[in-house]
Amino acid sequence: MSGLFTVPFLTGVLCAAVGTIAFSVLFFVPKRDYGFCGLCGGAGWAVYSFMTGKGTSVTEATFFATLAVIFLSRLFAVMERCPVTLFLIPGIFPLVPGAGVYWTSYYIVTDNLPLALQTGFAALKVAVAIVLGIIFVFELPQGLFTFLAGGGRSRRAA
Repeated sequence: MSGLFTVPFLTGVLCAAVGTIAFSVLFFVPKRDYGFCGLCGGAGWAVYSFMTGKGTSVTEATFFATLAVIFLSRLFAVMERCPVTLFLIPGIFPLVPGAGVYWTSYYIVTDNLPLALQTGFAALKVAVAIVLGIIFVFELPQGLFTFLAGGGRSRRAA
């Protein structure tokens, strides 16, 4: 296979989706919503992987991936008539710069301040990209998501 749907790409997306579902279990998300959470995390990682594969910076790729995660989170929240955070918190985990924070701490402890500054600044840029992506999508009107969700009809029992 060539192009977008390579085995490493699809494996990464699948791992992100499964990891997101695992965090959903950890955060007591209702079982019926595991699939939506996995879709949020997998979609975010797909956007991130695609963009970094095309040469986009990690910060920019994280911003656009965050847009996808938050957009889907808001859409699923309207569809399921539940809080956005139910999908947002697990869905954003694949994008969080945990390794960057770890290595920054490691370099501080080992007294390698130039590398600590470099990795810390990179992690900070990614964190700011995530925050800006969340803010951007939350500024979109709720009516847009209600319209896209088909009037907000839920599959949940009333």
